[in-house]
Amino acid sequence: MLVVTPDEMKIIDKTAIDEFGIPGIVLMENAALGVVREIVKILGDIPGKKAIVLAGKGNNGGDAFAVARHLFNMGANVSVHVLAKLADVKGDAKINLDILLKMGIEVNEITEGQHIAVVEEKLKFSDIVIDGLLGTGLKGEVTGVMAGVIDAVNKSCVPVVAVDIPSGVDGETGKVSAKCIKAKTTVTFAFPKIGQLVHPGCEYVGKLEIVDISIPSAAVKETEIKKYLIDSGLVSQLIPKREANTNKGTYGKVLVVAGSRGMTGAACLTGSAALRAGSGLVYMAAPLSLLPIYAGALVEALTIPLEDENKGYITKESVHKILMQLEKVDVAAVGPGLSTGDETKEVVYSIVKNSKVPIVLDADGINILAEDLSILKERKAQMVITPHPGEMARLLGTTVKEIQEDRINIARSFSKEWGVTTVLKGSRTIIASPEGEIYINTTGNAGMATGGSGDVLTGIIASFIGQGLKPLDAAVAGVYLHGVCGDNIAQRNGAHGLIAGDLAREIPKVIFEIDGSRGQNGL
Repeated sequence: MLVVTPDEMKIIDKTAIDEFGIPGIVLMENAALGVVREIVKILGDIPGKKAIVLAGKGNNGGDAFAVARHLFNMGANVSVHVLAKLADVKGDAKINLDILLKMGIEVNEITEGQHIAVVEEKLKFSDIVIDGLLGTGLKGEVTGVMAGVIDAVNKSCVPVVAVDIPSGVDGETGKVSAKCIKAKTTVTFAFPKIGQLVHPGCEYVGKLEIVDISIPSAAVKETEIKKYLIDSGLVSQLIPKREANTNKGTYGKVLVVAGSRGMTGAACLTGSAALRAGSGLVYMAAPLSLLPIYAGALVEALTIPLEDENKGYITKESVHKILMQLEKVDVAAVGPGLSTGDETKEVVYSIVKNSKVPIVLDADGINILAEDLSILKERKAQMVITPHPGEMARLLGTTVKEIQEDRINIARSFSKEWGVTTVLKGSRTIIASPEGEIYINTTGNAGMATGGSGDVLTGIIASFIGQGLKPLDAAVAGVYLHGVCGDNIAQRNGAHGLIAGDLAREIPKVIFEIDGSRGQNGL
């Protein structure tokens, strides 16, 4: 599903109106009907329910005026509060406001501080609030009377349905004003907006409902948009198929170059996830002194013993053997628990420069890369990097705070500059392609903030590449699936105590849920 900025949505709306002849008032009516449908889901029977409609003077207010009309006609007790002079309402919004006045619906101007008491009194007896104050065009802070009204709404604890976006959320960046509506449900139109999907804006959206307002698809195609929300429909198309007349060689060979003394679990989690995601063969490049741990923990994988002279990490003497093995596999997963000593650096640099198969680089592989990004210019193969915010900060020589404040642009610019697929992990993981495409993931939960979770993701992505997916598609499908694994576990057991091994074990179940109709050979 496409994701748009407020400015892109304005262009799409304008194209629908100017080039396709759809009157703006029709789009406004369609939007209002979508909001009303969601209100009915929340309130059930509408007759006798008390609704407060908060409206600004723009088109967002016009949508809210139309909502008020429909609720009134359905039997609700409706009061409308306009945070502007009624004379300042123009265009399509004025048409809907004039209808309310002719119908005798209560309409109040809320333009001075003392008027806030009118809203506060209504809130004491209301069943729902409809927020049509600002829309997606907010820039900067909400102040004055509007800030007071928002504060009163949030303190009231009356459920709020936000029209398009909660007032106070920046639709482009997700930044929020100090005074911002906390919605139970947000009904947005045609496409989700970036600010609804990323932090902190997503924390104010509540349940996000996307409603069709009959924008012609051709009007959208004229706008080059490269931002997407990952959903199950997309992922179900990407997950590799399983056919009857196949064998283990069909489903990819993954080489895992990971782990060191004290961090063998990272490598085992990556290998386990690759197997659980469907890989035909997984090879574990293991220091000889640690080989029994790998072999005992992951009996389904093959081990490539690497002489380490009991050092407990992969040494530079192993480079030739690893490069030889890379000639025999389809993808390499490099980095989890690897350590960052000088000898290990030489191993990572050699893999990056010489591998002819795609590389998924994570954890210590990224930390090593951060010391000399120019190595990326020497690589021969495609690469997916999967940094968490701290690792991304090390790559760019900046702070975690700066990364978190601009995750989309940072991921996009890094991918474009270095020609890699970037998976910037965290709540609302961002995936960026070298061509500038952005994918936003909304699956996952705080229970996944646990050691080894990222190692599992590395294994899933590597597995999908090995099974034939393009690196970008593997990252998109892998991130979504990884998050759903965590969500399923949290729903069953709660988020506390979720561990990375749980995620790996959940992978086959989630693949079946998303794509259970395929690969079944029963009569």
